[in-house]
Amino acid sequence: MELSEPLFRREHARLIAALTRIFGVHNLPLAEDVVQDAFCRALEIWKVRGVPDNPAAWLMAVAKHRALDVVRREQTARTFAPEYGRMLESEWTLVPALDEAFRLSAIQDEQLRMMFTCCHPQLPEEAQIALVLNILCGFGASEIASAFLASRAAIEKRIARGKKMLAASPRLFDLADSDCRARLSTVERALYLLFNEGYHGTDTTVRGDLCHEAIRLGSLLLEAPRTALPETFALVALMCLQAARLPARLDAAGDLTPLLEQERSRWDPQLIEHGLSLLDRSATGDVLTPYHLEAAIAAAHATARSVDDTDWRQIVELYDHLMEAAPSPVIALSRAIAVGQRDGPRAGLDALASIDETDRLGRYPFYPAAIGEMQRRLGDVDAATRNFSAAAAIARNAAERRFLERRVSECSAATKTTPP
Repeated sequence: MELSEPLFRREHARLIAALTRIFGVHNLPLAEDVVQDAFCRALEIWKVRGVPDNPAAWLMAVAKHRALDVVRREQTARTFAPEYGRMLESEWTLVPALDEAFRLSAIQDEQLRMMFTCCHPQLPEEAQIALVLNILCGFGASEIASAFLASRAAIEKRIARGKKMLAASPRLFDLADSDCRARLSTVERALYLLFNEGYHGTDTTVRGDLCHEAIRLGSLLLEAPRTALPETFALVALMCLQAARLPARLDAAGDLTPLLEQERSRWDPQLIEHGLSLLDRSATGDVLTPYHLEAAIAAAHATARSVDDTDWRQIVELYDHLMEAAPSPVIALSRAIAVGQRDGPRAGLDALASIDETDRLGRYPFYPAAIGEMQRRLGDVDAATRNFSAAAAIARNAAERRFLERRVSECSAATKTTPP
């Protein structure tokens, strides 16, 4: 009998949060050991007795009893969370203290505090994401290394460096801290990068588990008054609207299907509806962030019945605003593709040629692929073949390579069938 991944991810985060509240951040390895023990016991016992009606409650009870044993055994040998102080020293208060730590509302608060603690501004972004994936999502170093196309040793170093910083303070980050707003931007950035790695993966084209973990953690932010801000609603709206397209991103053979060719009936209508609702809620106040603009672009795609029905004029205008707010070559590339849809492939090629800092797109396969697509639509199949071949040569994973090689084959076939 195996624990399902969704159950493991969800309960790992909840148990770590509750145990860290009792043990303190400096005892994070101890909390991880207790969680591991709870899961191992589940594998052993459920194999014989079957899965209980409420597996989450079962795991919570086992972890709480194990934590009780640890505190009783080691209360004279180590210090625990300072906010609990003497409550852990007396049998009269020990059990109530643990009951409080494992209360569901308290666990949710602690997951938020853990998220903010992992996203310390002094840690590099890659270390922040590695900590979030490891501590809050239960990903091992090998899984993280696979997702981010890094060596296991490099990921282990990032995690160890991050945990060393966490251990410097026995307290989790306090959301009442005056630094909360500044730290929130760091948290949002980490979740944005986490989602994008799942959606535009480097090692594999799609990692839906990363996308849904980013949405789950972002949803926690929406449930706390201090973090349920317009930009947070916009970020989670963006992730939901993008994730709605995940079922159509790969075909039955596992090959990449670009947006313009996706079967829209396979998009998730519930995620689209939820994303649009969140986008509406993000419109309060006078804040307009890149998350708002990206979410609005995603909404324009999500609400269009077909490629021809898409409001490309609105999308280009939104990209114009996004280039003013957060300019980057990748955003300029997306804008140029939208210009090609609005004004035709010649205008698209001109927009691609006008992109600054194209050297930063040198290893990005969809830059030459976009040029090749515009050339193909113009009938210049020889030039398109060269660009699709160049793109395939720098593809980041097998699915991208197959897609781009298929484009090369299509161009070759068109050349053979074109009359002299």
